[in-house]
Amino acid sequence: MKPDWDKLMKKYEGHASILIADVDCTADGKSLCDSVGIEGFPTIKYGDPSNLEDYEGERDFDGLQAHAEKELGPRCSPANLDLCDADKKKQIEDFLAMSGDTLVSAIQAKEDELAEATKKHEEFVESLQKQYEESEKAMKDKKDEIKESGLGLMKAVKAHRKNVNKEEL
Repeated sequence: MKPDWDKLMKKYEGHASILIADVDCTADGKSLCDSVGIEGFPTIKYGDPSNLEDYEGERDFDGLQAHAEKELGPRCSPANLDLCDADKKKQIEDFLAMSGDTLVSAIQAKEDELAEATKKHEEFVESLQKQYEESEKAMKDKKDEIKESGLGLMKAVKAHRKNVNKEEL
């Protein structure tokens, strides 16, 4: 992925409104990475610097470039209201009208809601994993039981009969 990423950075180098960059999260960039929630490497984030989103698309040059062309650049935000539709403008106006404390509380409530949804999803995935492991063990036990009950010998007898019948002809 690194060569494709470097190629993409070179393509957009000096662009007026798109920045493609990389950060070493193990060295000088650690505090930046911590502040935007990077937990594993490599991680690709995009969007408004105050609200970066996780990129989950293709990681080859063509996929990265297609995403850059479609998703990067100025977006609807308080600094770019002219890019917003009426509903988003109204939302931004409502958020701007909130006091600082109210806005912080609303952000925290949404982050808590997201954390709860993530927790429920992880618990669900864990339960699926447990079911899978139980099913895998039951399947292995059943296979072993069937083999021990003589399946291999049955197949050997069948093959033997086939060979004996050929010899009799």
